[in-house]
Amino acid sequence: MSARFDLREVSPEGYAAMINLGAKVHAGGLDPVLVELVKIRVSQLNGCAFCVDLHVGMARKLGVEHGRLHLLATWREAPCFNAVERAALDWAETLTRLPESSVSDAAYERTREHFELADLATLTLAVVEINAWNRLMMAARTPPMGRANSPAP
Repeated sequence: MSARFDLREVSPEGYAAMINLGAKVHAGGLDPVLVELVKIRVSQLNGCAFCVDLHVGMARKLGVEHGRLHLLATWREAPCFNAVERAALDWAETLTRLPESSVSDAAYERTREHFELADLATLTLAVVEINAWNRLMMAARTPPMGRANSPAP
């Protein structure tokens, strides 16, 4: 499959807006590993090879073990994810699957047990950001660049 377009070239303002959103997320104070786990899981759900590859590579650079990345698709059963990560992944899946269901009070309360409102807002922005990138990269047919195969530090 060949790429359809490069967002940077055809919509520099749109690309800049997405970069600015990402900067806001990264400045929000959440653990960078947590953000990468969320971005990988959302990208898995959406089937975005470019974003899975990019964020697995970024997680590896942050020192996330291969085994945890390998088990991310089965995080509910895998014992290597802590309570905060589980709450964030649950929230990310809930927001990503909105067409299938709603954001229940129970999902909100499970997440609020682990996140202050400002952090929950940042987490929500991270989920919105990666969902948007997934759709943009899939629409553009942007191929993965092999970052996930980079060695960990």
